[in-house]
Amino acid sequence: MEKLLSWLALKSVPGIGNHLFKRLIDHFSSPEQVFQASSDDLLGVEGISQRLAAAIPRHHIPDSVRRELELAEKKGYQIVTMSDPNYPPLLLHLPDPPPFLYVYGNLGNTAKSIAVVGSRGATRYGISVTFGLCRQMAKLGITVVSGMARGIDTAAHEGTLKEKGGTIAVLGSGLERIYPVENQRLFRQIAENGAVISEFDLTADPEAHHFPIRNRIISGITLGTVVVEAAKKSGSLITARLAGEQGREVFAVPGSIRSFKSAGTHKLIQEGAKLLASVQDIVEELPQIIRAHIANEAIDQTQVLDKLPPLTPEEMQVFKALGPYPMHIDDLGRKLSADPGKLSSILLQLELKGVVQQDPGMLFSIQVESML
Repeated sequence: MEKLLSWLALKSVPGIGNHLFKRLIDHFSSPEQVFQASSDDLLGVEGISQRLAAAIPRHHIPDSVRRELELAEKKGYQIVTMSDPNYPPLLLHLPDPPPFLYVYGNLGNTAKSIAVVGSRGATRYGISVTFGLCRQMAKLGITVVSGMARGIDTAAHEGTLKEKGGTIAVLGSGLERIYPVENQRLFRQIAENGAVISEFDLTADPEAHHFPIRNRIISGITLGTVVVEAAKKSGSLITARLAGEQGREVFAVPGSIRSFKSAGTHKLIQEGAKLLASVQDIVEELPQIIRAHIANEAIDQTQVLDKLPPLTPEEMQVFKALGPYPMHIDDLGRKLSADPGKLSSILLQLELKGVVQQDPGMLFSIQVESML
């Protein structure tokens, strides 16, 4: 850990943010050489003022930096710097990459990674779509990156973990401040199958202004970003915008035109994001060198019915009449001109087979996972 001292020390110099830190490393190669540089040499770096050029060589390492290193070592957290081969390569293309990342778990290979973000107050439809989509990506060896927030983020991690796939959670707090608190178990599960990462100090609280900062890492570490259920002013739209600015792909899962929670995703589609109907839509946009290493397991829409369990003709008729959004049993009965008693029996069988789900109020919809 001692070799990391200079990295944390340089970050602690007042006035040096991520932009300046990157310029200094690009110019001098290491923090040690930055501290050893003359004022004239430091002034040769864009953005370095006379004040900073004088302050850097005289900077004393705060005790808090040493305590931070001690805590990281005690808890088994890694600190991965920009010069480390394990640092996510796509992040280095950002103008302001984090000089280092706190890592719990194993970052592994992030070359094949896709971000999945969306509403914290997601609908069952959004949760189901996300869970199923991420299961399919895990099967293809794609690493799923999200923010471990409630709703869509949690479903993204859990869907990936269901297939024992690799997943990365990017926090808007320090690793010692798990947020939301109910995701402590998920925090550990992700670390066992991937990594939880943060650029914030270990004990940093989940402050509101941290999350837009965090979002640029979610988009920046990945080849593309999938947005599921985002309202017009959703934070997920910030991630999508950042992905576009970073030259990455943007995908949007369509929802009901009656749902305000999908208004943001529909706007993204109108603005040019790719409408996402299956995992194949993601695979098609990946670089050729990445596609070449992905097994040809993506599901085509024509394969959907082949993946269902055996259904009787009557069960298939009812299944096809349902959709991902709940339908009242009376409306379904009118649509099919079916006897209520017989329809209830068929729906029960479909529930038992795991292809239909019932919501309170006699509302029925397909299990979206069965369609992905």
